[in-house]
Amino acid sequence: MAIVSATLHHHHHQSPSSRLVNHHRRQREGDLPFSSSSLLSLSSSARIQPCASTRLACRDGHSGDKNPRLEKSCSGVRSNSGFASGFLQMGDEKTCSDRSLLVKSAGAESGGTSTTLSQKAFGVVHLVVSLGIILAMDKYLKEAFVAAAIKFPSALFGMFCIFSVLVILDSTVPAMAAGLMSFFEPALLFIQRWLPLFYVPSLVVLPLAVKDIPAASGLKICFILVGGWLASLSVAGYTAITVRKLVKTEMTDAEPMAKPSPFSSLELWTWSGIFVISFISAFLYPTSLGTDARTCLPFLLASTVIGYMVGSGLPSGVKKIFHPIICCALSADLAAFAFGYLSKSGLNPVLGYYLTKASANPGAGDILMGFLGSVILSFAFSMFKQRKLVKRHAAEIFTSVIVATIFSLYSTALVGRLVGLEPTLTVSILPRCITVALALSIVSLFEGANSSLTAAVVVVTGLVGANFVQAMLDRLKFRDPIARGIATASSAHGLGTAALSAKEPEALPFCAIAYALTGIFGSLICSVPAVRQSLLAIVG
Repeated sequence: MAIVSATLHHHHHQSPSSRLVNHHRRQREGDLPFSSSSLLSLSSSARIQPCASTRLACRDGHSGDKNPRLEKSCSGVRSNSGFASGFLQMGDEKTCSDRSLLVKSAGAESGGTSTTLSQKAFGVVHLVVSLGIILAMDKYLKEAFVAAAIKFPSALFGMFCIFSVLVILDSTVPAMAAGLMSFFEPALLFIQRWLPLFYVPSLVVLPLAVKDIPAASGLKICFILVGGWLASLSVAGYTAITVRKLVKTEMTDAEPMAKPSPFSSLELWTWSGIFVISFISAFLYPTSLGTDARTCLPFLLASTVIGYMVGSGLPSGVKKIFHPIICCALSADLAAFAFGYLSKSGLNPVLGYYLTKASANPGAGDILMGFLGSVILSFAFSMFKQRKLVKRHAAEIFTSVIVATIFSLYSTALVGRLVGLEPTLTVSILPRCITVALALSIVSLFEGANSSLTAAVVVVTGLVGANFVQAMLDRLKFRDPIARGIATASSAHGLGTAALSAKEPEALPFCAIAYALTGIFGSLICSVPAVRQSLLAIVG
C-alpha cells in the first residue's frame, strides 16, 4: 500500500509531458497494459495543461528579457503536444484548421505557379502576334507603294488608316475599338520600351557617314543643329503660349500613359551570353551564317542592346551628360572595333556589316531600323488614346506644330545657304527636327541627299534636346505643360520627349501628340512638289 501511495504521489508531482513519456516507456517495457482511455487522458493533459503554464512563461519571457532555454522548452512542449494529437488524429480545432490551411495554401501555391507560367506564355504569344501584325502591315504597305511608284511615306498612310478605323469603330462599336486597343497594347509597350534602339544604327555608323565631309562643313552642320534646335524650341513654345492666352482653354487630366517594365538582370546576362558566344563563333568561323554581315549580326546586335541596358541603368546625374543612346552607340562601336582589330579587317568593314541597307543581306542595324515603320504605325494608337485631349487643345497643338515645322524646314535651308554649306548637305539636314523614320522618307523625295547623314543629324539633334531641354525651358520661362511638351517634341522629337516626360509626366501626352504631328505635317508638306521646289530654291 505504501508503495502504491508513493507511486501515486510521484505520478501526481510529475509534469503531464513526462507522465506521457513514462507511460509510453512503461508500455513498451510491459509494465502497463495498453489502455486507449488512459493514453487519451494523458495526451489530453499533455496537450492542455503545459500550454497553460508555458503560455504564462512565454508571455513573461516576451514581456521582459528573453530566455533562450525557456523558449526552446516552450517550443518543445508545443511540438510534443502536436505529436500526440497528430498520432491520435484527435488534435484540437485550431490545430486541425491550421493543418488544413497549410494544405490549402500549398495547393494554392502550386496552382498559382502554374497559372503564372500559363499567363507568361500567353503574354509572349500575345506580344508576338500583335507585333507581328504591325510589322507585316508595314512591310506590305512598303511593297505596295514601291510597286505603285508612290513616293508618299507608306507608314504614314498606314497610320492614317489605323487612326480612321479606330475613330469610326469608336463612334459605331466602341467595344470593338477598345478591344483593338487592348489587343495591340503589348506591341505598343514593346515599341515604347525599345524606341531609342531604333535610332541608334545611324549613330553607330556615323564614322562612315561623315568620313567624306570636310571638317569646315562639319562645324557648320553642328552650328545649324544647335542653333536651329534652340530656335525651333523657342518658336514652338512661344506660339503655344500665345495661342493658349487667346483661347483660354482650361487644362484637364490626360489619359494615363502605360509605362514599359524596366530591364532585369536576367535580360542583361542573357544578352551578354549571346554576345560572347556569337563573337567567338564569328571570329573562328567568319562565314558560318553565309555572309560576313549575317555572321556578325548576333554579336553586333547584342552589343547594341547591352549598351542600351547599361546606359538606361546609369544614375540620373550621369545620364544628363552620358545619354543611354551614346552608351549604346559606343558599345556597338567598341564591339566592331574589337572584332575588326582581332580579325585584322579594320573598323570600317565591320561597320559596313552593321548597316548594309540590303534586305537580302541584313546587318544588326538593318534589323533595328526595320522597326521604324512600326513606330509610325503606333502613332495612330497614341493619337487615338489622347483624342479627347487633341480635340480640347486642338488650337494650341496644331498651330504650334504647323508653325514650328515650317520654321524648322525653311530656317535650316536659309541658314545653310547663309553659312555656305554645300547644297547636298543642306538638303540632307532639312528634316533635323522630324523623327528618323519620317525624316528618311522626306529626304528620299530629294535627289542627291545623304540619308546616313540625315539619320545621324536627327539623332544628334535629339541628344542635344534630351540633355538641355529642361534647363532651357526653365530659362525661357515656359511653365505651361502644353507649351513645354509641344516645344520639346517639335524641336527634339523622340529623344527629347523621353527625357522630359521622365521628369514631367504631365507633359508626356502633349509631347507624344506633337512628336507624331510634327513628323506627319513635315511629311505632308514635303510631299507637295511646290514646297520642295521652294526649299531647293532657298538652298541654292
